[in-house]
Order: sequence, then C-alpha cells, then structure tokens
Amino acid sequence: MVDFPVPRHDKIIRTILVLAYIAGLIGLQIPAVAPLFKQLTALNLLGTLAALLWYHTDWRPAFTFYIALAVLTGYFVELLGVRTGYVFGGPYAYGAGLGPKLFDIPPIIGANWLLLTYCFGSVFDRFSWPIYLKTAIAAAGMVALDLMVEPVAIRLDFWTWFGHTIPIQNYLGWWLVSVALLSIWYGLPFRKENRLSLLIISLQVFFFVGHQLLYRLAIS
Repeated sequence: MVDFPVPRHDKIIRTILVLAYIAGLIGLQIPAVAPLFKQLTALNLLGTLAALLWYHTDWRPAFTFYIALAVLTGYFVELLGVRTGYVFGGPYAYGAGLGPKLFDIPPIIGANWLLLTYCFGSVFDRFSWPIYLKTAIAAAGMVALDLMVEPVAIRLDFWTWFGHTIPIQNYLGWWLVSVALLSIWYGLPFRKENRLSLLIISLQVFFFVGHQLLYRLAIS
C-alpha cells in the first residue's frame, strides 16, 4: 500500500473537527444556544468538506470534474425530488436548518453529496473487491447513515416530510443516486485514499446517533 504524506497540522485539524462535532451535539441540547448552533450547521459542513479536500492528494482534472459533478448532481436531484417527488418520494421540503435556499433547495446539500460520496468511496476503496461490489456496499453505507440522519434532520428543521412516514422510496432513491455517483467516482483516474474519510464518517455517526440518544433520554 502506498503511504501518502500527512498534511501539515494534522493533529490540529483532527482535534478541531472532533471538538466541532462534540460542541454541536451539546450545543443543540441547550435551548439558550440551540438556535445559534442550528445556524452554524451549514458552516460546519463546509468546514468538514474543506478539511477533507485539504487531505486530498491528487488534484488532476478528473478529480475537479468529480467535485463539480457530485455537487451539481446532488443539488439538482434534490430539486427534482422536492418539485416532483419522483426521486425520494414525497412530499418533502427543506427547512431553515441548512441555511439559505436557491429554488427551495439549500446549495449546501450539493456539498453534502460530495462529502458523503467521497468519504464512503474512499473508505471502501481500500478493499480489494470488484468495483461493482465496492460501489454497491459504499452506497448501502450511505443509506445506513441516512437512516440515522432522518429523525434528527426532521427535528432540526433540515427538512420535513410534513408528518408523513418516510417512504421506502427515499432510501431506494438514496441508494440509486449514490450508486450512480460512486460508479463514476471509482471509474475516474485519480487516487481515492484520504486519511480523513473514516474520521468524518465516524463523526457523522457519533453526531446523529448521539443526538437521537440524548433526545430519547430527555423525553423519557
């Protein structure tokens, strides 16, 4: 396995990320400051993505193409989903929790699709499996994360299903869009390794599972 250089200030970046997610988890439980932490959600996602890209080691045109593709695909597939319900089921709509919106969709959602496909694609790239298997399993990992995200996202006004049960189509749509993006990710000629990918996935799981557990404790 090729060893890739550790970016400068590695420990500082990792510590800041961990502390940011811990602060967000705690801050959202405190009514006096919860509105402020909700407003910082989009900034935290952008900061996480910036840290991930800082660790990227292969900035050839194929990678910059993937950045644009993932961001635009993520945004427009959500736009199609909100307007028609064809992709993820519906009806659903985005709230104020993810910041400013363009045509009813917060642009940060495109960055989130880039962040997640990059992280899951990078983590599963280390396995010597056929590309189709890595793609399918990485996409399944994204669906598993979405299962953790949904109840918290609704509570934090990231989006709403208007009181309806979340449709199975939502998870199928997540998997299919993830498969499409990850197929391109694995097919493009750039190095996929990133030392920060697993930490970011772990922090996302920590945040959403932790938030759900604290919520249940608060209402019990």
